[in-house]
Amino acid sequence: MKKALTFYFIRHGRTIWNEQGLMQGSGNSNLTAQGVQGAVKTGEVLRDIPFVAAYSSCLQRTIDTANHILGERDIPLFQHCGLNEHHFGSWEGQLANDIRHTAEFQQMLNDPANYQALSNNGETWQQLAERAINALNDIIRIHQNGNILVVSHGHTLRLLIALLNGATWQNHREAGKSENLQNTSISVVRYEQEDGESTGKFILEKINDVSHLA
Repeated sequence: MKKALTFYFIRHGRTIWNEQGLMQGSGNSNLTAQGVQGAVKTGEVLRDIPFVAAYSSCLQRTIDTANHILGERDIPLFQHCGLNEHHFGSWEGQLANDIRHTAEFQQMLNDPANYQALSNNGETWQQLAERAINALNDIIRIHQNGNILVVSHGHTLRLLIALLNGATWQNHREAGKSENLQNTSISVVRYEQEDGESTGKFILEKINDVSHLA
C-alpha cells in the first residue's frame, strides 16, 4: 500500500531567551506570553487537520508549544531527541551579540561545510543533519498515512526542510537554499512512497507561513 504522509513542521513559540538574545541550543527557557499566543493561534488554524500523531523535541519549549497547539484534542504527543535544537556547547546562555564577531560564529552562519564547533565543543552541521534526518525516518517508518505535527527548533527545522528540498548540509545557508523560520511558523511537506520503493519523495507545499499570526 502506498505510504502518504503530510508533515506540519512548527518552530516553537517565542521564549524568554529569544527576547534576551541569548543562545539557546540544548538549553531551555520558558515561552513568553507572545510565544503562548502564537502557539494557540497555530492550533486554531490547524484545528481541522486530523493529526494521527504529534512529535516534539525533548526540550520543554517544544513540548509546551505542541500542547498549546493540540489543546484538548486526543492526539498522542511523542518526544524524539533527534528533533532537538543544534547544540551550541559553551555558547549556550551567552548573548549572541557578544560572540557574533568571532570567526567560528561567522563560520557557523556562513560556512557550514567547515564549521567544526572547536571553540564551543558543540555540534557540527553534519551531526545535526544526520540526527534530524534519522528522526524523520523513524517517524516515517512508524506511520503509513495521515497528517503529523512536528514541533522543533530554528536551526534544526531550517536545515531539515532545506535537505528535503534538495540542499545539502554544506550549502543550506546559501541564499535561496533556506530561510530563517519565524516562531510558530508553519511549513508543510508531503511524503509519498509507492509500493516496492525503498525510499519516497518529499514535496514542499508551504514554508515559514506566519499569516495566522497577523
